[in-house]
Amino acid sequence: MKKYFLATHPKPNLFVQAKTKGNAAMKIKKLAILLFIASIQVEAQPDSTIHTLSPQHRRNWESLVAPSLLIGLGIIATNDNDLIYRQDFYEQRNRSIPHFRTPVDDYLQYAPIVAVVAFNAVGIKGKHDLLNQAVLLIKSELLMTAIVFPLKRLTAIPRPDTHALNSFPSGHTAQAFVAATFLHKEYGKEHPLLSVLAYSTATGIGVLRVMNNRHWISDVLVGAGIGILSTNLAYVSHQNKWRHKHKLLRGALLVPSYSQRSFRMSMVIPFY
Repeated sequence: MKKYFLATHPKPNLFVQAKTKGNAAMKIKKLAILLFIASIQVEAQPDSTIHTLSPQHRRNWESLVAPSLLIGLGIIATNDNDLIYRQDFYEQRNRSIPHFRTPVDDYLQYAPIVAVVAFNAVGIKGKHDLLNQAVLLIKSELLMTAIVFPLKRLTAIPRPDTHALNSFPSGHTAQAFVAATFLHKEYGKEHPLLSVLAYSTATGIGVLRVMNNRHWISDVLVGAGIGILSTNLAYVSHQNKWRHKHKLLRGALLVPSYSQRSFRMSMVIPFY
């Protein structure tokens, strides 16, 4: 009597695989929704407490709401909890898209600034003239840099991919939200759709930083908060001292450039 022995191999559990991918997709969506909702500057009706403040103090208060929410979520994400935990996103990312890489976030972070330059070039005026826009952008960039890079050195949190001790917070995300808030401040009141597009782009940058395995979700959330905060502070403190344009500056054009991972701003001034 012959006996046959069949070699059995465990079959892949398609339900578990599908569930894992589904969880990863949900976490990415969760990150995108958190970034987008918290970053949009909603012009809500002030409550009874805020209503008693002066217009200037009210603007100061409102400029802190979205950044505080994002930074708070980022801090929460560094600890194990049921709401949002950076390790969960990291593990889901590695299971679902371990080989995902794209350099698009290196360039797209400046898109809203390029849009402002383009609008000025074709004669679409923003809230401020070109010179004041340049001053506000420079102030925003300096504030963001002064916060981000010392924090990177102070916290020394390793990146999820290379383990370099400069992960927290995300500089790319901070830059993206500086640019998005800059466009929002200049054109959002008259063209709300531009604000939605700007913050959608910045949100995409934050999501890509996690998908590229360059940052933890906590880095991205705090970076977004710092970017918005920096631009808000630049606008709140701006006195519009350059209100009267000099003839020399008429028709001047602010031109951004990117080379070897460095961002530069140049001003082209026509002589009459």
